[in-house]
Amino acid sequence: MEGISIIITVLNEEKNIRDLMVSLIPQEQPFEIIVVDSMSFDKTGDIMNEYSAKYDFVKYYREKTTRGAGRNYGVSKSKYKYVAFIDGDAIAGENWVRNLRRYTENYDVVAGITKNTGNMNYSMERFKLFYKGFDVTMPSSNLMYSKDLFTMIGGFDAKFVTAEDIDLNIRAISSGAKYAICPDCIVYTKTRETFRDFKKQAYWNGYGRWQLKQKYKNKIDFKHKLTAKELFSPLYVIRNFYGLRGYIRGRVNRNKK
Repeated sequence: MEGISIIITVLNEEKNIRDLMVSLIPQEQPFEIIVVDSMSFDKTGDIMNEYSAKYDFVKYYREKTTRGAGRNYGVSKSKYKYVAFIDGDAIAGENWVRNLRRYTENYDVVAGITKNTGNMNYSMERFKLFYKGFDVTMPSSNLMYSKDLFTMIGGFDAKFVTAEDIDLNIRAISSGAKYAICPDCIVYTKTRETFRDFKKQAYWNGYGRWQLKQKYKNKIDFKHKLTAKELFSPLYVIRNFYGLRGYIRGRVNRNKK
């Protein structure tokens, strides 16, 4: 049976990390859990030290990194042929690992289904980006790669502030990778809890879009069909406003170089 290395990057996730670990520990073996902590200063370390001491398949590292670089570091410590990414504030659905494993023989990239939970006032559909006809916005909160492919295409680009998963997926599709969507591979992620966090997320998403624009020029198609709810939603306008600010910041920083 094919083993899977689960890679998680965290920073100050004491409120969420235990729920994630509780959802992962009972999953179907063989698998390992590798947590890369970007020097949390809350109780994340205490919680993870507890789990790594109790379970030999849980590995905990403290390394100051960006999210992309932290995932690369986690992959470098992994022992299995497939690596699955999930966020520190997420919860894996029942049989998540087993369902991912069904795809290991025939596919290089497997994307699961991500469902939002929490404060649904700040839940909005993601903007879809297409490259060579494929939706490359498969989020790294629920994404599995063969380690051979991941290594061959260079892993995550650590220069990306956000959208590092989109960039990775674009390079995977460019390489001719075979990918599949697993409808039974469910991960539950939390929406932003406050309006401030929502604005911050929109801002940095805009910055990430600028980084993609610079790297790929006009090779990516932006396709997003507005729903009636979005069209008349003040929240949609606010997200676009702060996303535009982040995009402009990327341009300004580029011009300063």
